[in-house]
Amino acid sequence: METIWQRRTHRVSQGSSVLAGTMSYESRQPREPLSELEEAILIAMTGCTGLSMPDRPFEDPATHQPIMAKPNLNMVGRTAGSPDNAQGTHFFLINDTGTYFLRKLPPPAEGEGAFSKERLIQRAREAKVRILDHRLDVPEGKRDFPAYLDSNRFLSNLSGTTILLPVVDLSRQYINGLMYILTQPDGARPAIVDDRNFYRSAGVKQWIKKGFLNKDLKVPLGAIGSLRTQIEADLLLQNLFLTADAMGLGGWIHASVSPPVLLGDPKFIKDYGPMLGFDVMTPRWRIMDLLRWHVPLPRYSNLRSNPIGLRYKGEHLIRGMSPPYYDTMADAVQAVVKDKFGENGLYANKQLFSQIYKGDYGDRYLAEAAVYSSDVIGCVQDICTYIYETHGRFPAHCDAIHVPGVWLQIHHVDIEYYERFFRNGLTDAHYNHHRDWR
Repeated sequence: METIWQRRTHRVSQGSSVLAGTMSYESRQPREPLSELEEAILIAMTGCTGLSMPDRPFEDPATHQPIMAKPNLNMVGRTAGSPDNAQGTHFFLINDTGTYFLRKLPPPAEGEGAFSKERLIQRAREAKVRILDHRLDVPEGKRDFPAYLDSNRFLSNLSGTTILLPVVDLSRQYINGLMYILTQPDGARPAIVDDRNFYRSAGVKQWIKKGFLNKDLKVPLGAIGSLRTQIEADLLLQNLFLTADAMGLGGWIHASVSPPVLLGDPKFIKDYGPMLGFDVMTPRWRIMDLLRWHVPLPRYSNLRSNPIGLRYKGEHLIRGMSPPYYDTMADAVQAVVKDKFGENGLYANKQLFSQIYKGDYGDRYLAEAAVYSSDVIGCVQDICTYIYETHGRFPAHCDAIHVPGVWLQIHHVDIEYYERFFRNGLTDAHYNHHRDWR
């Protein structure tokens, strides 16, 4: 309660200067990066924390017909919830030693001392993949819009600070979420239409004709949006913020470097360099893009560029569910189905569910809970194929890789600054941080 009640943003880190008229301030403290243990705790807060529970009904109480009870894409839990436990959020960590991608490690085994200092540091080292040997930032002299916003550029991403940057792969849950929508009872399965193509059928005419979809219950692709998966990053950032505050560190969620600049969108590489170096696909311009997307000429086609994944030394650290990673969208949909229900898929892993359930309940769940029907899979394949063939990218109505446009900076607070200017500017945790952590 105390941590939540007293949580406040602390922007000014040790070693910083604040030019503010008669309230100008220059720190007398040296810059002090977070210790390896301090960072390890924050890294643990981004990772897997154990196994989730499929505590849901298997059948409709009115009809006793089976209902979808296996929507989850993963069974590993995290410090924040996720739609269908998609857990599509990946984190990058930026500090003075470089820029790191944080792998999602399996949850710690029971009884292995997950919270010991040594284990926390070991797991943090295992998670970190250094993709750049320097702090991710724009070139000298370019710390203004569209890279940084206003006063942020004077306090954000400075030496001695640690940045946690979330990006969310929406593409896998986009496919899985469509399948979940189409597991509704007869008459409640919506006909998907395209609000960027005059509300025409989004590849589902045959499914309406067949009676699988309700022609009078229309849902636009734009309304489906990102199937709420983007909220994961916001929830995880808040948990990290509260953790930092409880540790007595300064925390600050604020506008990051502009997302397309961060990812290395081709529109910005000339001015800012490749930055994180994501794979970015630009759909071929078509005459209908003038009406669908208000893109007037081929030379503006990069306005619809779509980040789809990240590779490092030949390894796919993030891999979106679309061409060119897959030959067709039908193949991408089938890959999601295989990862869930294939021979080596999630719901074929009896050992995993024996760790979640007591006794033989795991086996009962796997045997009794329904899976996606062939009609659901076929219909979603047609929708996704329509999206890619009509709009030249997948998804079309949101990006495959969502960057929230905010990041979290964590640093050692300049105690003297807050004592000089503010009432109740610090908590006991801030005052006692060095005593407790050094």
